[in-house]
Amino acid sequence: MKKIMITGALGQIGSELTTMLRSKYGENNVIATDIREDESGSLGNGPFEVLDVTDAGQMHEIAKKYQADTIMHLAALLSAKAENNPQLAWNLNMGGLVNALEVARDLNTQFFTPSSIGAFGPSTPKENTPQDTIQRPTTMYGVNKVSGELLCDYYFQRFGVDTRGVRFPGLISYVTKPGGGTTDYAVEVYYEALKNGKYTSYIGEGTHMDMMYMPDAVNAIVQLMEADASKLEHRNAFNVSAMSAAPEDFEKAIQKHIPEFKMDYDVDPVRQKIAESWPNAIDSSAAKDEWGFDPKYDIHKMTEDMLQQLKVRV
Repeated sequence: MKKIMITGALGQIGSELTTMLRSKYGENNVIATDIREDESGSLGNGPFEVLDVTDAGQMHEIAKKYQADTIMHLAALLSAKAENNPQLAWNLNMGGLVNALEVARDLNTQFFTPSSIGAFGPSTPKENTPQDTIQRPTTMYGVNKVSGELLCDYYFQRFGVDTRGVRFPGLISYVTKPGGGTTDYAVEVYYEALKNGKYTSYIGEGTHMDMMYMPDAVNAIVQLMEADASKLEHRNAFNVSAMSAAPEDFEKAIQKHIPEFKMDYDVDPVRQKIAESWPNAIDSSAAKDEWGFDPKYDIHKMTEDMLQQLKVRV
C-alpha cells in the first residue's frame, strides 16, 4: 500500500483508520473521502475529497487523480438505520460497493471492505460460530453484508481483484459517537457512566454479542492488507472478535472504576431482535492461522482506556 483511498472516512472506523494510516504511510499518501466536509478538522492534514459513493464516475475520478493503489471502502448505512430504511440501505451499501469494486478492477488496486457478524442469522450456530457456516440473515444490513462477501469473492475469482475483508463484531471507540448500529449501546454506556453515573440499555440483559476495541480493529485491517496473499484462503469474510459480552458485563467492568454506576433496561424490540439473530461468540481461528490476527484488548483493558480517554471529552 502506497496510495490509499478511503471512503466513509468520517465514520466510526474511517476516522481512526485514516489517522493511523497517515501516521504510518504519510499524510499525503492517504486520501480521505466522505459525503460531507471534514468541518471539525478531525482527520488532520492530508488530502480530503467530498464523495457520494453512489456516483461511480466521481469515485473513479478521485482514485485516478491521486493514483490510488489501494481502496478501503467503508461508506455504509449501519444495521439499525438500514432496518428503518431498507431501500436506501440497499442502494447505498450495494450500489457503493459495486462502484468501488469497479474502480478497483479498472485501476488494478488492492481492495478492502468490512463485512459484519450481521451476515449471520438465527439459523447460524450461536456458540463458537465457525468461519464457514450457514448465513441466512433476517435484516437488510445482513443481506447487504452476505451479498458483499459474495461479490468480493466474485471480483477476485472473475477479475483478479485483490479483495480482502473481515466480519467485524460490535466496534467500540472513544473518537466518534455511535452511528446507528445495534451494538452502539456498548459505546453509549461509557459516555453515560461518566456524565450521569447510570445508563438505560436498549439491549436486554443476558444478550451476548461479539465486540472489539477500535485500536484492535484498525490494526487488523492493516495486518490483513499487508498479509501474504498466497496464505489467504478466505479473503473477504474472516471472523474476528476480541470478546463476547452482554450489557451486564459492561456494567461490572465500569463499576471497577465507578462503583456507583448503575444500569437498567428499556429494551428496543427492533434492535433486540437484530441482536438475538446474531451469534453469541464467533471462532476467529482462521484469521489467526492465515494472517496472525491477535487482539490486545479484553473488556477490562478496554474499559480502563475508554474511561481515561473520555474523561477529557465528556
